[in-house]
Amino acid sequence: MCRGLATLPATCLKSAKDIKHKISFLLQKPEPQAADQKQIKEKTDAVAAAAKMPTPAEVEKWKESFSNVINSQKGRTVFGSFLKSEFSEENLDFWIACEDYKKSTPSEMVTKAKRLYQQHVEADAPNEVNLDAATREETRQNVKNACPSCFNEAQKMIYTLMEKDSYRRFLNSKLIQDLCQTQSTDAEKKNCDCTKKKQTLTGGA
Repeated sequence: MCRGLATLPATCLKSAKDIKHKISFLLQKPEPQAADQKQIKEKTDAVAAAAKMPTPAEVEKWKESFSNVINSQKGRTVFGSFLKSEFSEENLDFWIACEDYKKSTPSEMVTKAKRLYQQHVEADAPNEVNLDAATREETRQNVKNACPSCFNEAQKMIYTLMEKDSYRRFLNSKLIQDLCQTQSTDAEKKNCDCTKKKQTLTGGA
């Protein structure tokens, strides 16, 4: 066998060694995808974050009325962040859960109504909302005969509470001020970029 190898031309042996070296190098070479995937993920996260940012027009609409906030996906997200800072996010959670409950099929309502009541309405519930005794009792009775409207009064009360109390503080919060500031800065930067491009096209003036 050794004699057979010895009789091979030197160029063949060199080529075989080169191939072996290249294979070894490829096997030992670290995966380049890891760094690439990290960069792709960072870019994807940045794009996703930008997509979640409200536009100046959306923020202006939120200032007009509470209904514009709560009927907007982005509005609920931003308002929810504010409520978390005040440790009162259970109010928005309850309102959203009531909206979801109304879309339930009749066969789901009994189970969902009981769960919603135990989670938010009954005394000492894990995420108890602030209801008066009469509304709490009325809701308890309604849940016994679950129907789409059995949480209406409780939901209405919590909506009013958020509108008259939390919403007013939300409009004056640092969160909204920061959003407006960010958008003003972005707008100024955009205007500046447009001016520079215009000057470049016109030869600078």
